[in-house]
Amino acid sequence: MKKRTGNKKFIHFHRSSLYKEERREVIKTLKSGWITTGPRTKRFEEEFKKYIGCRHAIGVNSCTAGLHLSLAALNISEGDEVITTPITFPATANVIIHQRGTPVFVDVEMDTLNMDVSKIDERITKKTKAIMPVHFAGHPCNMDKITDIAKRHNLFIIEDAAHAIESIYNGKKIGNIADFTSFSFYATKNITTGEGGMLTTNNDEMAEKARIMSLHGISKDAWKRYGRDGYQHWELFYPGFKYNMFDIQAAIGIHQLKRIDNFLEKRKRYVEMYNDAFKDIPEIVPLKSKGMDEFNPPVSPLSEGGINGGYKIRHAHHLYVIIIRTEELKADRDKIMHEIQLRGVGVGVHFRTLHLQPYYQNKSPLHPPLPKGGTGGFEKGMFPVAEYVSDRVISLPLYPKMTISDVKYVIKVVNDVITRLRK
Repeated sequence: MKKRTGNKKFIHFHRSSLYKEERREVIKTLKSGWITTGPRTKRFEEEFKKYIGCRHAIGVNSCTAGLHLSLAALNISEGDEVITTPITFPATANVIIHQRGTPVFVDVEMDTLNMDVSKIDERITKKTKAIMPVHFAGHPCNMDKITDIAKRHNLFIIEDAAHAIESIYNGKKIGNIADFTSFSFYATKNITTGEGGMLTTNNDEMAEKARIMSLHGISKDAWKRYGRDGYQHWELFYPGFKYNMFDIQAAIGIHQLKRIDNFLEKRKRYVEMYNDAFKDIPEIVPLKSKGMDEFNPPVSPLSEGGINGGYKIRHAHHLYVIIIRTEELKADRDKIMHEIQLRGVGVGVHFRTLHLQPYYQNKSPLHPPLPKGGTGGFEKGMFPVAEYVSDRVISLPLYPKMTISDVKYVIKVVNDVITRLRK
């Protein structure tokens, strides 16, 4: 987990936790002769569906693919507007543009970095077709208010749950509330398949459409066409995509899913250590957890509506993000990050606001200018909270492979750097 630079140890920003069971399953898959979408993908989908408590789970090759499939299955197209957040990875907004839609950003809450639901209504127009909330760092968005807004305006909801596999909102697992929910199994996520994702829905018709579109839009995947029941011709129903998960990925995911609760408990313990250490440092503002980990007796079994373990609201603790009050220090965020990394701790940024990126500022050297009033034309000052945190957020290491001594070392380094850079 640690590499040494001179006499100093280095705590990586993230290291995946993979064990002998994952390796054995991959080897079995390779020896089986079937490495693309097949029996292990189907098994992983079934087990993930049971974990979430949803009707359908569709294995895909990334969370991005799941988001794109959602938009396509819901017929989001040219001129349609989708409301989302600027504090997210570019993929969230990119898929809207790929469907020739328009991302419409809403500012975020300072204390959670989730979409500020009080600002959604003012961004809705006649062209609005969907809302795409992002459960930042695993903190569930206020889905009651988002659902209410969507119902009043007849809008779809597509959840970006890349950070939120374990998250629960009002007793329901994330993945049971929206029209579609897309999860990520990227290398840094709470469980991993290297690359990969899962798309969930409780809508039978939309599930069938998304599944067909995930593999070129044809009616039969290869496992079915070449199975023991005899050859079956495929038919083309949609101009689909190449977004399917394959069995080598699923072989890893099957065993990662078994460890998900243990992984979460370790991350929660480290979050508590961080929170306790930083609570009295005025230049460091950890994100808040609103009503998290409230526990009530189970209302119904997992298979009925996604109730899980009696939790009313649960944070997935994918990231540990702090906001640095750089105005009180002698250095900006990037200088602070540099100093922390020199001391042997890997850090990240989640995220720099999208609306100030070159593409949205009409300054991309690789893309022609965007039309005014469309996706382009964003100006500084439009989303003040997003802009403030964009220059001040730092993500600290948070993963099960860390040890308590690793967390203590991260705390010491951050504290030392902040102390030295005080005015």
